[in-house]
Amino acid sequence: MPGADRLEVCPSAPSKPPVSNGLPDISLPCLGSGPDVRLADLRGPLVINVWAQWCGPCRDEAPYLAALAKSGKVTMLGIDYDDPRPELAVKFADAEGLAYPHVVDQDKAIQRALKVGGPPLTVFVDDKGTVAYVHRGVLTSQQQLDQLLEEKLGVTR
Repeated sequence: MPGADRLEVCPSAPSKPPVSNGLPDISLPCLGSGPDVRLADLRGPLVINVWAQWCGPCRDEAPYLAALAKSGKVTMLGIDYDDPRPELAVKFADAEGLAYPHVVDQDKAIQRALKVGGPPLTVFVDDKGTVAYVHRGVLTSQQQLDQLLEEKLGVTR
């Protein structure tokens, strides 16, 4: 897919047992290149953003997420959700500077586990793999995102 080479390769993580109150035991294919990602293997501090290229509020919050990714303070993962056109998702991520790894969830596999009503949704995961907080809806400012990072994960930018 054009532009996919500008996204980070999806990480491969050693298999870990699922954590109580952790991410669901679901594997999703990488949007760019790299292996499928098993969400239950991921540990933080991690911020997962559920988005779609057709989602206006996702576009509004993209600059805050791009700035966070550039800071290197946390690991980032994007989930392209319920999106029938992954090639447009790659273009969106590239255009918005969302260069961190992304996976694709065309079948809404995370919907039930994370109670996704629709994008955007941002998940904060601690170093033990526990979901510390789920923010439903658009992030309205960098200050709001930074405050959530500090409150939920103890990370300051």
